Amino acid sequence: MDVDFEIPGPGQWNLDRSHFPGGTTPIMQSLLQQSIENAFREQWPLHGIPAETMSVAFVNGFMYTRLRPLVLADRPSSKPPPTFLLKILTRIHPEFRRRTKAAEITLTTSPARAVIQEWHQEIRPRLASVNLDFQDIDLSLLDNEGLGDHFNSVLTHLRSSMKEHFRLHGYDLGPLGMLLVESKRWGLEGPEVLEALVGASPSTKAPLESLFKIKTLLEKDGVTPETLEDIKESPAASAELDSYLKNRGSVLYAGYDLDTPTLKESPEILLATILAATDSTSNSNKPLKIAAQLRERVPIDERLRFDEILHDAREAMDLRDDNGPITSEWPCGLLRLTMLEISKRLKSSAQLLEESHIFCLTATEITNLLTTDMGPTSEEISEREKNRIQQKLLDPPLTLGPPETPPPTDALPAPLATTVTMVQVVINELGMDGTQETESNKHLMGIGIGEKTTTGIARVAENAEEAMSRLQPGEILVTRATSPAYNLVLTLVGGLITAEGGAMSHAAVLSRELEIPAVIGVAKAMTNIEDGDIVEIDSLKNSVTIKTKRSESN
Repeated sequence: MDVDFEIPGPGQWNLDRSHFPGGTTPIMQSLLQQSIENAFREQWPLHGIPAETMSVAFVNGFMYTRLRPLVLADRPSSKPPPTFLLKILTRIHPEFRRRTKAAEITLTTSPARAVIQEWHQEIRPRLASVNLDFQDIDLSLLDNEGLGDHFNSVLTHLRSSMKEHFRLHGYDLGPLGMLLVESKRWGLEGPEVLEALVGASPSTKAPLESLFKIKTLLEKDGVTPETLEDIKESPAASAELDSYLKNRGSVLYAGYDLDTPTLKESPEILLATILAATDSTSNSNKPLKIAAQLRERVPIDERLRFDEILHDAREAMDLRDDNGPITSEWPCGLLRLTMLEISKRLKSSAQLLEESHIFCLTATEITNLLTTDMGPTSEEISEREKNRIQQKLLDPPLTLGPPETPPPTDALPAPLATTVTMVQVVINELGMDGTQETESNKHLMGIGIGEKTTTGIARVAENAEEAMSRLQPGEILVTRATSPAYNLVLTLVGGLITAEGGAMSHAAVLSRELEIPAVIGVAKAMTNIEDGDIVEIDSLKNSVTIKTKRSESN
């Protein structure tokens, strides 16, 4: 597939495959552009971030982003203005002055504490209730008009909740960014500081604790299920499974896009994860020891500051990993299930050649095809979906557009310089900056998580769904990236290698919390490692070594 990657607008655009690896569905493209840009445009003035928003564009199905400056956003320059002019501008320009004042408030009186409390007491229960109300509707009983109305209602809810998703990131990533920025000033490295946050996210372990409980109840009742249906032979285990599926069955578990499955669509994988479940509870005080050791390296007169920002970061961790499933992956799953019901009807009326083709349609096209029979032909849709799938195989450039030099932070007022640095650190640690390392064919480098070394068979897949269908317990998953909901099925994994992400990515957080040996952000993992290779993960050395190629062992 020979395609051109056109520059989507002024300035330099950076590839971001940390969440969407390519071939992104049209509905998700629209949702992301609106929610990210609108949320940040509203929130950044409140946090004192001297940028207008994060612009989002999709080129051939790949996500590119650009920090949109406060001034001259559409007339970017490869050279920053002279420092003395920038100093004058940022001190007399009304908006810069407003942002400076907001930054001072944010940095001295963290707004995150109140928002985190609000999340637990009001926001989360409300959104979960809406999700459950949509989930309880029997789609098969709706006529086409009713199903179309339901589709648009879920989509409206998703637009709102996804905007909330990115709004909340200002209050979970903010404290984490502050911890990393301040720690660097004290000579502490990001990865070691992040180890002190282990155990701060109960929502990360909660799904695996539920799976282990189901397994324990099955063993107690002497039931060895061969299918998910067999779990009903143990009333206690069946009740626990029903509760688990009520809150997690409609959640996307293998990715972020609408063409990835919900857990309820994968009974074999769910059963395998139950049977492989282990006790994930831990009384380890290792994070406390790490925190104490880090504290000793902080100047005495700043240790109270260290205690404060570490506490805030730990409080933010649970919001960060609880946020995604509730605000994004669950309502996305509900929209996907609605689209699948619509696709069955459209295929039965020959408006679609295959049910999966619905994922290349826009929301308006879906509604029109269902309720008015108007829209693209099945042949046009088929060709469009073929192109979308082929996009997933493209090798996109890391950047589009001429280099755009950011202004020097030392020219900014101190509060703005700090918030800018926080944003830069967060983008880097999430692995969203589009950088890649040069690696040899057999020795691959990334960010090691934990202190373990493990060797096993590599299962390589573009997404978790593909891998989980053939992954055996203890094997090493090699994939593009993982989502927070991936912890629903992580019991099978003996090790994890991702091509995308950084030390703060969801894959890194999950690996730390669940003590899974991992190397994150291994740029050439998807091209150099073949399915069936024997690979070694050395977390301490941040490396992956291909010990035996599959072709050599045959």
